[in-house]
Amino acid sequence: MRFVWVAAGALCAGTLAAQDANYGFSVPLTLSGGAMYTHRLQSGEPENLPGTAGFRVTAYPTLKLGSHWFAYAAVQLRLAPYFYYDAYEADHEFYSDVLQVFLGYSFRVGDASVVVKAGRLSSAFGSFPLRYDDAENPLLDQPLPYVTQLPLSASQLPCGAGGFAGGGYRAGLSTCAATAGQQDGLTPVTLYGLYGVEADYSAHRLDGRIQVTSGSPANAQKVAQAGQYAQWTLGGGYTIRQGFRVGVSGFRGPYLNEVLAPLLPLGTTPRDFPASGVGVDVQWARGRWSATGEWQRFGFDIPNFTRSPRLTTGYGEVKSVLTPRFYLAGRVGWLKSGEVTDKWGGSADEFTSDMASYEIAGGCWLNRHQLLKLGYEWLHVEGQASTQNKVLGIQLVTSFNKLSWAFR
Repeated sequence: MRFVWVAAGALCAGTLAAQDANYGFSVPLTLSGGAMYTHRLQSGEPENLPGTAGFRVTAYPTLKLGSHWFAYAAVQLRLAPYFYYDAYEADHEFYSDVLQVFLGYSFRVGDASVVVKAGRLSSAFGSFPLRYDDAENPLLDQPLPYVTQLPLSASQLPCGAGGFAGGGYRAGLSTCAATAGQQDGLTPVTLYGLYGVEADYSAHRLDGRIQVTSGSPANAQKVAQAGQYAQWTLGGGYTIRQGFRVGVSGFRGPYLNEVLAPLLPLGTTPRDFPASGVGVDVQWARGRWSATGEWQRFGFDIPNFTRSPRLTTGYGEVKSVLTPRFYLAGRVGWLKSGEVTDKWGGSADEFTSDMASYEIAGGCWLNRHQLLKLGYEWLHVEGQASTQNKVLGIQLVTSFNKLSWAFR
């Protein structure tokens, strides 16, 4: 997974290679304001109003340090509820996040371009993070695997398969061994940074990447928290023709927090219970039409289970440019979990609720820097009323790209 600002960082690296001894600093900004009407706001407190508003500011400071070296960061401030997944909590709160910050070095080997990065990086798994910026995402929501909280925690161990009966989030967090305090459920792939190193390669129609991090894409951790359990992620792609690319990616490594080590079965460590993921992504564009999609499968090994939680998910997205100023877009996504079985013979048909999402949106470029989007989403969650999860949203996105200073 790589954010749109990673692409910008790589682009910056390519620019450095073309401009010898070029030093400078730039801070592209994306400012977004949004409002939504949804009964998600009433899921915890029925007396809440079904409407709310929020905003998001994302800055991408980039420092050029000559023909090879560069530094890059992405920081975010938002007033929630802003994202659709924020809407299950009606209270307005500010959140700030350092999404990425790394030092990079670019060079060429023959016809190949290589970029090496170290710091806090977006995961190299998946493709949606390239479009996580509001100006790049033609819709208002994000695909399910990047925002769905699962009934699994890196700091809690379920008693058995019976804890997953019903597939609900709260049911799945019935635990026998846990650290103190409330724990959030894992998201299959984080949209936030992981500490580590990465090397990217591109030549002709091929591209590839390898990443080693201190946390799993399902559980980002600081280096001091992750112990000695490094994670690896691999990815690559092939451009069949201009506008048509097929990619693959995968990861595997421990995801349980180190604090659980004393609670694991005798003779085991978090290394014996990895999380893994494999994915395929496709991008296609021709004329005024474009499409993208992903298929992913995840597994989370946990103690005392002969069949651990497995999850399959995917989405497809289509965009049509009607005029230079107007477009229409739609996305269909799904998430389905598999059966779980514990060593005592207990089982559950699924460990989390199956989901399906349907989203449509239209966009209008008011000018070169401002995009107005209007969208509607149907989210079906097994066992929940469909009216609760529908969202009508509007979003105004403004991009600033002129904040830059050249040193020489």
